[in-house]
Amino acid sequence: MRIDLHTHSRASDGTQSPEELVRAASAAGLDVLALTDHDTAEGWAEAAAAATRCGIALVPGMEISTRHDGRGVHLLAYLPDPTHPALVAELDRILEGRSSRLPVMLERLRELGIDIGDEDVDRVAGDAVAAGRPHVADALVELGVVADRSEAFRRYLSAGRPAYANRYAAPLERMLSIIDAAGGVSVIAHPWGRHGRQEPDEATIAGLAEVGLTGIEVDHQDHDQDARERLRAIARNLDLVATGSSDHHGTGKVDHELGCNTTAPDQLERLLELAGRAAARSGRETPQVVGG
Repeated sequence: MRIDLHTHSRASDGTQSPEELVRAASAAGLDVLALTDHDTAEGWAEAAAAATRCGIALVPGMEISTRHDGRGVHLLAYLPDPTHPALVAELDRILEGRSSRLPVMLERLRELGIDIGDEDVDRVAGDAVAAGRPHVADALVELGVVADRSEAFRRYLSAGRPAYANRYAAPLERMLSIIDAAGGVSVIAHPWGRHGRQEPDEATIAGLAEVGLTGIEVDHQDHDQDARERLRAIARNLDLVATGSSDHHGTGKVDHELGCNTTAPDQLERLLELAGRAAARSGRETPQVVGG
């Protein structure tokens, strides 16, 4: 069984519609796919309908922007009730932060002599719930300023680069509690993938596990073999679920093809078991795995 638990559609910063993503996953030989768009459940219904038609199992999820100890942490939430009031409030605030920093970034790019406007970003963002840095990057590609998203982030849009602007991200520990209250489970995405630092360390992850963290994403393109072995050992030591995934964004992210990393079936089984327990505790009507 081939399981990919971290992918993105055009509902956030992928380049495929949810239906196109599901069809591509089926064509790639995947049996289980999680749709985890940034800070939104907007693509779930379309993806679920496509999964039923394609005979692939879909795990509804999202990748939530959080902050811990002054650092950004991406948190994968699986099967939470997307109507839970506290979750809705935080996601609205995060999406507003994404949208509100766009004019700042564009103004900074114009100050650098780059002729870019809202219409350029809107054209590439399409039906995304909120335009963000990847869409600015795509606009820069379309305008011929850079060759790809990676160059756009490296030269202009990453933290410390000239067009970067900060935005709101939810406190990580609070979001862990909110996801649990919404009947979902949580996994830190690519924990050691950003900037090559082995942070959060085991002690920090242990503290997060005490307040509700379910797992960590171990097998990811941003992790070399040594990082994967160390993270797998941490997951084992702390009795956390260890996942693997592509972090696929369509053509928006190179070297992240569907199924390039996968989750072991026993780890998915445990993740879903824990999600069932969280749903029962919450007393809420939570989404289910569909298709397959």
